[in-house]
Amino acid sequence: MSFAKASSRRDFLKSGALAGIGAAVLPVGRTLGEIRSSSVMPKAGPIAISSRNGQRSVLKAIEMIQSGADALDAVIAGVNIVEEDPKDMSVGYGGLPNEAGAVQLDSCVMHGPSCRAGGVAALEGIKTPSKVAKLVLDRSDHVLLVGLGAQRFAQMHGFKIEDLLTDRARERWVEWKEGLSNRDDYLPPHSMEDKDIGENIEDLERHWGTIHCSAIDLAGNISGVTTTSGLAFKIPGRVGDSPIIGAGCYVDNEVGAAGSTGRGEANLENLCSFLIVERMRMGDSPEQACLYACERIASHTKLARLLDDEDRPNFTVSFYALNKAGEVGGAQIWGGRGQFAVADANGGRLVEMAYLYARTTMR
Repeated sequence: MSFAKASSRRDFLKSGALAGIGAAVLPVGRTLGEIRSSSVMPKAGPIAISSRNGQRSVLKAIEMIQSGADALDAVIAGVNIVEEDPKDMSVGYGGLPNEAGAVQLDSCVMHGPSCRAGGVAALEGIKTPSKVAKLVLDRSDHVLLVGLGAQRFAQMHGFKIEDLLTDRARERWVEWKEGLSNRDDYLPPHSMEDKDIGENIEDLERHWGTIHCSAIDLAGNISGVTTTSGLAFKIPGRVGDSPIIGAGCYVDNEVGAAGSTGRGEANLENLCSFLIVERMRMGDSPEQACLYACERIASHTKLARLLDDEDRPNFTVSFYALNKAGEVGGAQIWGGRGQFAVADANGGRLVEMAYLYARTTMR
């Protein structure tokens, strides 16, 4: 088992010493061999955490919180940076499409002070599903809208419908289609001498692309958001854990927040974000609670096709959590290289994640 340690990244750290918030700290200029644990007690707010792809997101969230923004507005603005980035194929505009070539997006938000939530699933044509999820929270009596109904609700409130399939994502989709089978009519580039045309291409492995971000604002209130383009090349209409309250994200303003990335089906069957928050309520640290969720999934995975030769899950799920005191933690089923992003008033950093099993690559 690994314990969370801070790891510097030159393009992510800001100058100045970093305050301790429940994880070991790597101040600017120190080497990994000089990592020391901080004796400073955690101080809640402002603080934001995210999956690793949210390095810009947590900095944006902290910037807004320091200007007086509510935590929910701040984390949504943070993930909007990634949702609107056509070069990022994990969420929003530029996200990898489903099997039919359509980009379908999922998101949910949860607002700690009001105990309210909103979500959208299988939403097409709108770059920022997190904004629509908040609109569901603010302007409807519902929690979850899906498909065409979610799109029409967004249109009614002024959102423009756009084609979200970028050329880069389309090319990846076409390559995936061409490599599906050597018994269909889709063919990749080939010569007269090539054999076994159409066999699966290893470097085009299907993947889950998601970003979670949660934060504590200056008033001590907690909110969270999770947003995704989902499993690449999924069956049209497939919905994972990201838009489901209690799975992709959960917040209790008196306890903390948790969110996830990874195999959504495994998280859906265990509602792990809710589980993590409840474990923190019972006294677990954020890291301990995240590890407990990983263990729950591992023990509940029974299908042979989802297990390796040692009866361990052959997939991974990652969790991120913070508690009311401002302590943070993260854990994943398979680890060794996993990190999550943290930012506070002193800047941002990457923190290593705890894990159940060590392996450098996953299928």
